[in-house]
Amino acid sequence: MSDTGITVRKNEDFSEWYTQVVLKSGLADYAPVKGCMIFREHSYAIWEKIQEIFNKKIKETGHRNVYFPLFIPESFLKKEAEHFQGFVPQVAWVTMGGNSPLEEKLAIRPTSETIMYATYAKWIRSWRDLPIKLNQWCSVVRWETKATKLFLRTREFLWQEGHTAHTTKEEADREVMEILNAYKDVIETYLAIPVLVGKKTEMEKFAGALYTTALEAMMPDGKALQMGTSHQLGQHFSKVFDIKFLDKDEKEQYVWQTSWGFTTRVIGAVVMVHGDDKGLVLPPKVAPVQVVIVPIPYKGAETEAIMTKAKEILEKLQKKDIAVVLDDRQEYTPGWKFNQWELKGVPIRIEIGPRDLKQKQVTLARRDTFQKITVKEDETADAVTKLLEEIQTNLFNKAKKLLEESTTTVKSYDEFKKVLEQKGGFIRASWCADSACEEKIKDETGATIRTVPFEKEKPFSKCVHCGKDASEVVYFARSY
Repeated sequence: MSDTGITVRKNEDFSEWYTQVVLKSGLADYAPVKGCMIFREHSYAIWEKIQEIFNKKIKETGHRNVYFPLFIPESFLKKEAEHFQGFVPQVAWVTMGGNSPLEEKLAIRPTSETIMYATYAKWIRSWRDLPIKLNQWCSVVRWETKATKLFLRTREFLWQEGHTAHTTKEEADREVMEILNAYKDVIETYLAIPVLVGKKTEMEKFAGALYTTALEAMMPDGKALQMGTSHQLGQHFSKVFDIKFLDKDEKEQYVWQTSWGFTTRVIGAVVMVHGDDKGLVLPPKVAPVQVVIVPIPYKGAETEAIMTKAKEILEKLQKKDIAVVLDDRQEYTPGWKFNQWELKGVPIRIEIGPRDLKQKQVTLARRDTFQKITVKEDETADAVTKLLEEIQTNLFNKAKKLLEESTTTVKSYDEFKKVLEQKGGFIRASWCADSACEEKIKDETGATIRTVPFEKEKPFSKCVHCGKDASEVVYFARSY
């Protein structure tokens, strides 16, 4: 295989395979700053697709986009002790402006609760000012000391963060679930990745939240990846930042708040879940290029006729709003182009050669299965539309099978440890709900409780660790 192709197999060296796919497909590159990355055109176009999908959802439910400053005064962060402690190890500080020391240290945004809520306290006076439902697309900086990995763990990453304020707990609870369901739809319907949804334990919840809900996906190497979180913040921050309103009875109340976010790590999940030994495999609904047309030239006049036909098909597909590219570069062979577009994960390749021209047909090649079919020229647009849907469904079904096969139910701690070492994945187990037990499991195995299902399941054994009576069924895993 050439140096432009993937030189390791996915099932042999997963970590090296992942890095090669990300770099060689043109998704990203390493930045000159250690631990940071460059989002190249290919990945940024995927992120724009995701933004477009999610923006449409939240705007339909009355949310609006804003932008708050990157710099956060230290005093703001310190106001909420638990929140501050949770972020201190990861905060990057600005202490100088030019040659002059700053009067107050400024944090480079690790998250925006504090700066937004200090402002909400100014904006909110009465129940008429509520709800406030704001979201921002921005980057955040967390000075990770662990090994960094493109998309999954970098010092600066892109995300959206939503911050809302409500008159009642019930309204805030509804908001948490509405967003969680919106995330689930984006991840499952568009990214074709099935997820487990549920609550986080007290130990794993967001610092300062009443409770945290999350979506967890399973990667092919047996590790879980958190795909998004939606937090009910209660009145915790509103009491710290004095966000009060006069209710309809002229009584002063504190607002109820939520915050929620997902990041560019979801692009890493798409690479890991769907990619293969030839590179990326993109779900059609988020692929920046859904179809590539590769003409296969022959001799003189025939080549011209092939190019004319390719342009006709390009126009037909564009009219159907299909993201299509005609690769008419003459300096590369068709075979080289096939490999390059496969590496980039384009869902469908259309080949037009002399035989296709003669028989008034085109050849469609699927990226997910490599299967080739020929269709009549005038049926190309309909066949492509149908095939894109089939590929999207197939990718989701394959990923769902992976999730199911990666979930194991265990009753004893010995079995727990054995499964974790031999195959990883989600481990479904009964638990006594004691944080001390949870902490011990984490220390001894590196596995954490990824999710407590919303619908309580009946414990099927004693606590997997301590052997006391269990009160919950939870899902453990090692994670990214």
